[in-house]
This record gives sequence, structure tokens and C-alpha cells, in this order.
Amino acid sequence: MSIRRSYGSYNDGYASAHALDLLGERWTLIVVRELLLGPKRFADLQRDVLGISPGVLSRRLQELESRGIAVRRTLPAPARVDVYELTPWGSRLEAVNTALSRWAVDSPQLPWEADMSPDTLVLAMRAHARPVASATVPITVALSLLDSRLEESEPVVYAARISAEGTTIVRDPANPAPGPADARVAATTADWKACILAGVAPGDLSELEMAGSDAAVDALLEGTALTH
Repeated sequence: MSIRRSYGSYNDGYASAHALDLLGERWTLIVVRELLLGPKRFADLQRDVLGISPGVLSRRLQELESRGIAVRRTLPAPARVDVYELTPWGSRLEAVNTALSRWAVDSPQLPWEADMSPDTLVLAMRAHARPVASATVPITVALSLLDSRLEESEPVVYAARISAEGTTIVRDPANPAPGPADARVAATTADWKACILAGVAPGDLSELEMAGSDAAVDALLEGTALTH
């Protein structure tokens, strides 16, 4: 099997060329993307990255570990399972993911009809997150997403906070904001993508469930929906 030469071996010392040496193999940046919101087990990654084989996933994780981008650790009892997570340096790749996402939305060949994993959809929201001027008092929304690419899946829960200073959304927060959420949304990734990327009103989707303040859900969409 031939060994891929690095750009550095061709006397190219530019940092972006070195970045491609670190991340340019097929699937590498996709695996990184699926770790940006927090650690995952090998099985979680194989479930979320459709099309990747176990062997390729294993090699990409080993490469990310050897390059200092990701680490493997064992969760404490009672879980006692191995997970992969990004190092602090690796986590800084969210800025790269965001820049690529914001750049690629203008591509005429972007597959708008394709679905996303829950984390990927939330990363798209984070890429376009912005302040909401009308949210003079912070608003919280609990978002539960079911992966519509899979026949069987468990919902993934996120917490969003919208304010005049900015909008944030995190997965499975260990320390959620005190008090009840202003609104709760439960949707498939396909339906929520239609709201975030296509501007469909949540009330027009019969399977999307909302509880609490409609204005809070509108604020979440205002703070995270795709804009050109």
C-alpha cells in the first residue's frame, strides 16, 4: 500500500498545507465534526457517520489520537465505557467547521435534500447563531431531536439560551440553566432542518411537538436559522 506524502515533504511550509496533512484524509473532518459537541463511544460515531466502515473509523480515530487532536478515555463508574473526545486544541476546529459551513451554503451543488445527524444540525445552528435584540431577558429552550436517518434512535437533548448578547446551544448540559425552560421542542432532524434551513414554520409540521412559549421558539429560530 502506498504511503501518502505530506505537503511538508514537498517543501511546502504553509500552515494551511500542514492542516490538510492533519485532516485531509477522507472522513477525518467528519469524525471531528461529530465530536465537537462532546465525547462519544465508537458505536455512537459509527451510528452517526453513515457510510464509514469500522476499520476506517478505527484508523481515523487512531490518527486523531496520534496527532494530538483527540483522546480516548474511560468514563468513571457506573458507565465504565471508552469514549473519544477532542483535546482543547482539537475543539478549536469548530471555528474551521463553522467557516466551511458558512462558505458552503452558497454552493449551487449543496445537497439541501440530504438529512443530518442531531449534532450536525445543531452545529449548523451554532454556525449561524447570533444575538436576538428583542430578547432583553434571556430565553431558554429545550430541544429534543430524533435522527430521522435511522429506523431506531434515541432522542438527543440540547439546551439553547437566547439573549440580546448572543445565542448558545449545547448538548446534554451537565449543569443546565436553573428553572424550567421557556419552551420545549421535540422533532425529527428532517423536520427541524426544514425550520432552520428552509424557513418552514414549526406549526406547519404535524409531527413536531412544542410546549410552552411560542415566542421562545420563534426567538430560537431567529437566533439560529440560516440566513444569507
